[in-house]
Amino acid sequence: MGDINWTRRDIIKGIGATTAGMALSSCGISGDRSAKGLTEEALAVQPVVKSGDLEKADLTVGYVPVNDCAPFAIAWKKGFFRKYGLNVTLNREASWATSRDGVIFGRLDASPVVSGAVTNARIGAEGARHAPLCAAMTIHSHGNAMTMNKAMWDFGLRPWYEYQEKYGNGALEAFGRDFRGYFDKQPSEGKVWAVVLSSSIYEYFIRYLSAAAGVDPLKEFRVIIVPPPQMVTNVRIGAMQAYMVAEPWNTRAITGNENIGFTFAQGKEVWLGHPDRLLGVMESFIDKYPKTYRSLVKAMIEACQYCSKDENRQKVAELITDRSFTGARPKKKDAPIAKFTSPAILGNYNYGGFDGKDRTIKAADTTIFFDIPDNLPKQPGEHSTFLWRSRSIWMMTQAARWGQIKEFPKNAEKLAELGWRADLYREIASEMGIECPKDDYKVEPPEVFIDKKGFDPSDPVRYLNSFAIRANAPTNFFMS
Repeated sequence: MGDINWTRRDIIKGIGATTAGMALSSCGISGDRSAKGLTEEALAVQPVVKSGDLEKADLTVGYVPVNDCAPFAIAWKKGFFRKYGLNVTLNREASWATSRDGVIFGRLDASPVVSGAVTNARIGAEGARHAPLCAAMTIHSHGNAMTMNKAMWDFGLRPWYEYQEKYGNGALEAFGRDFRGYFDKQPSEGKVWAVVLSSSIYEYFIRYLSAAAGVDPLKEFRVIIVPPPQMVTNVRIGAMQAYMVAEPWNTRAITGNENIGFTFAQGKEVWLGHPDRLLGVMESFIDKYPKTYRSLVKAMIEACQYCSKDENRQKVAELITDRSFTGARPKKKDAPIAKFTSPAILGNYNYGGFDGKDRTIKAADTTIFFDIPDNLPKQPGEHSTFLWRSRSIWMMTQAARWGQIKEFPKNAEKLAELGWRADLYREIASEMGIECPKDDYKVEPPEVFIDKKGFDPSDPVRYLNSFAIRANAPTNFFMS
């Protein structure tokens, strides 16, 4: 149990060499894998913006080999970059850390970043480099999940929706009982949950879920950082017991694919409607190249709209199996090419399991690129690429909750305005004839969270203090 007393910074340092080694090995082939040149479809596109009218027409844009690289792949293949006067080189990134840091250090002009990365760079959360990152749009919502290994299945853990079906309002308590029971029987090295980036929404989700079930994530297990393509292998060799990542790396784990685990829950089951990836740039990029930035956002909005249409989703799922993107193609020649990528994009999602039961659930909100399905609460004019600044405030509550910052920022609203550029998005979208919500902040209703605890951005400190399990929470001492 000695490992439980490690500090968070010790853990990050301890895995640094391993993660760096993974990143470097992937970086060696990154350039060769990246999509290059212009496709026939792109060449056929007539630009509506002249490259010469932009401050900087040649851009290097990153992406990570997960399903949400789809809008970047489509913008390249279909010529949306070219349409807006941009000559974009796509660069395949080894991890979400290199995707973020590539922007911060100027190697990349823009890149997708994990939801929370912009906020945490602004507030200097532990594990996040302090930098003036910005985002004006969401690349997609949902499309991620939590995978647990076969040993957790054998112990009795099951997908979250089955707990709901069996226990109703007592589902969280029942899950917490099983979850704690499993970890109580493990040595310290068997209590590891991996996420893709420190101080990210994925880390917040596994901590949020655990705490909601009555299990203190600061005491009961460790969180490590692993690049998405390494998740399945690390579970197979026993380096960790569970992970949270974007698809297709959950689908790859299930029975019939890699046979090493099952999906416990999709991220949407923790927070329905949550943003996943943002289009990250430095504040200086927007200041120096305002016309270029507008073109980039417009190209990405159109790409997200394309990915959102039902009639395009199968083509999108097939495109991103290419080696230039996820490289997630089945080894069997007779298997469908998009076997791994299509479930989350088409919405025929299989949770897996080891009892032969079909757990495929069809849902329109498995991955949301633009149009928001009717089962989600939404405001007039809302679509998924719009950024709510209130959600940046929520990220700050979680950074404070888990001790990544000393206290909730007194200038939180100002930081949200600087980082989450809803104002710019609204201007750019209006030029495209896209309606947007008139407000920047909204209340998240109780029903969208797994613990039915709503979030009111007008009183974030009260919300933060309402959680019994958190870093620096008051401790009760009982004397006989």
